[in-house]
Amino acid sequence: MRIITISREFGSGGRELGKRLADLLGFDYYDSEIIAAVSESSGLDANYVQHTLDNHGWQEFPVTFGGTMHSVAYVQASRIELLVQQKKVIEQIAEIGKNCVIIGRNADVILKDYKPFKLFVCAETEAKMQRCRARAREDEHLSDKQLIRKMKEIDKGRARTRDFLSGTAWGQRDAYQLTVNTSGWDIKKLVPVVAAFANSWFAENE
Repeated sequence: MRIITISREFGSGGRELGKRLADLLGFDYYDSEIIAAVSESSGLDANYVQHTLDNHGWQEFPVTFGGTMHSVAYVQASRIELLVQQKKVIEQIAEIGKNCVIIGRNADVILKDYKPFKLFVCAETEAKMQRCRARAREDEHLSDKQLIRKMKEIDKGRARTRDFLSGTAWGQRDAYQLTVNTSGWDIKKLVPVVAAFANSWFAENE
């Protein structure tokens, strides 16, 4: 069984790269499917599950007001419970035993015993902004400053979750077999190169 995990900076195109890579290799692909599975097992709304797992919930409470610490503790407890369920879902995916690509969710550290090919996708700020603008909802009107802040906050959330789960640094270069900077690239043209690299790595390590 071959597993490819993709960690990525927000706006870098890691999700698109992962989907195209799975299609090219004929691998199963897991992204929003993980949230759907956690939602089903927990009985909670999928939007709430994603919002909580992405580490946004606790930031919405100003800790200076009375009674707020209890709310923060409740949100954090809920998030930890969902993280445990998400870990179980990811482990179940691996137990199926089929080749797959998994986007985010710290699958690389959760499935470390399966020796996945670990890919990190990054890009320059301007390239990430352009990608975000191209894929934004019609009603989203963020200034450049607001968009940059959003990208940083999301990536900080990812780093915080990884540290919580494994005590390791998100994006640390020696934690991945390959780091890809998508700036200036048509992602479709990158996919065959990444696939060839991954196949060579698996051949050397199986």
